[in-house]
Amino acid sequence: MASEHSFDISAAIDKQELKNAFEQAKKELDSRYDLKGIKTEIQFNEKDSIFKLSSSSELKLDVLKDIVISKLIKRGINSSAIKELSRENGAMFHLNLKANDSIDSENAKKINKAIKESKLKVNSSIRGDEIRVVGKQIDDLQVVMKIVRELDLELNISFKNLK
Repeated sequence: MASEHSFDISAAIDKQELKNAFEQAKKELDSRYDLKGIKTEIQFNEKDSIFKLSSSSELKLDVLKDIVISKLIKRGINSSAIKELSRENGAMFHLNLKANDSIDSENAKKINKAIKESKLKVNSSIRGDEIRVVGKQIDDLQVVMKIVRELDLELNISFKNLK
């Protein structure tokens, strides 16, 4: 039996799931009756995980955003991990959405603080984009997972490498 158990907390988003959500959103865009006759477009930049939405109507731009977010939710991606980068108005309305797939230092500190305040016998350390939690009891690690899930973070939190 292992004397210590551990797991990693990460905000990684599967790029293939983002691409699948994009493809599903494009299919729905083509089949939606309320979007017929209105110039609308959805693009996806895989490298930067950015969705670029364009429409000739501002109201339809919000419909496009709802379509993309609903498809992301169906693919298991937390909607709070999607940030609105920029909104541009003109002849065409543009909206850029970015999938936040890393834990920034502020959120990492919040997670560490919540773990320390729980007074469980576990240690947590920040390792780049991940946080490693180590403890002797698996039950303590499961409580830490519950605590982190209950935090109001705008991230797609995932737990991996439970050993």
